[in-house]
Amino acid sequence: MKPSDKRVFGRSGLNVTAFAFGTAPIGNFLQPIDEQTADAMIQTAWDAGVRFYDTAPMYGHGLSELRAGHSLRWKKRDEFVLASKVGRVLKPAKRSQIDFAPWSNAAPNTMNFDYSYDGTMRSFEDSLQRLALEHIDMLFIHDIDRFTRGDEQPEVFRQAMDGCWRALEKLRSQGIVKAIGVGVNEWQVCHEALKQRDFDCFLLAGRYTLLEQEALDEFLPLCVERGAAVLVGGGFNSGILATGAVPGAKYNYSPAPKPIMEKVAKIEEVCRAHGVPRPAAALQFVVAHPAIPSFCAGTRTVQQLEQNLAWFSYPIPGDFWQELKKKGLLREDAPVPA
Repeated sequence: MKPSDKRVFGRSGLNVTAFAFGTAPIGNFLQPIDEQTADAMIQTAWDAGVRFYDTAPMYGHGLSELRAGHSLRWKKRDEFVLASKVGRVLKPAKRSQIDFAPWSNAAPNTMNFDYSYDGTMRSFEDSLQRLALEHIDMLFIHDIDRFTRGDEQPEVFRQAMDGCWRALEKLRSQGIVKAIGVGVNEWQVCHEALKQRDFDCFLLAGRYTLLEQEALDEFLPLCVERGAAVLVGGGFNSGILATGAVPGAKYNYSPAPKPIMEKVAKIEEVCRAHGVPRPAAALQFVVAHPAIPSFCAGTRTVQQLEQNLAWFSYPIPGDFWQELKKKGLLREDAPVPA
């Protein structure tokens, strides 16, 4: 498996690379990244053959889109696929008036949720301006899950299935964007959206990994049936599959609970027995499913990116996956790399 391997992104017909570059970190998530490092990572990804890039207005209050556009602007536009998101509208403001958390030294814009038809169109047009690119290939409705919206989620979801959906369906029908979908942290929300509307794709963060395969029950089979593609992010479950079961390991952005620590420790034993780096297994497992053409990873340094690219290409013997299943560490019905 190579990061540059091309795959068809579901029924959209878009050709994407198996490895996608996620731009949340270059929006200065939790800590700042300088302009040179942000650009160097995108250029490194490009040189490795990566041709799929994912951004969003939320990431750094627009900073991620500004930086992604800067780094991609002089590439041939038909040589890469770009995804962004709708659901928030940004407005310029004084830095002293903005609560940037969890972003650090982000762009001087306030953010407000807006899932209306007009707000969706405004968000799309603003993203084009920040990127300074002639088109965006796919758009995801962002953060309509309970993880983000709490008790408001049912009403927010309803609004998005009305306002956002009508706007995105119009953009798709006019050929302005090629694929429309939903980007959230919960497979159940993606599943309900696919049942209600004719979506092409989903961005699912952290809910289909070496540790979690519940999406195999209903959501991923429906995606296969409908030809909907899934871009998976958060393949390390926010940390523990990268760091291992070490003190302070993070799972879903919080300290990992004991059962998760124990399961990861058992996975590590199988990895050691077969000489397989745990992060390599985590990355490659995700894209073995027929509904998942690509995995999206964000990094903070060129060195982290180069390491992810190397893990993505690491040769893994077939009996490694079979032992994980035999020991009950991986579902029997989970597709694994050939």
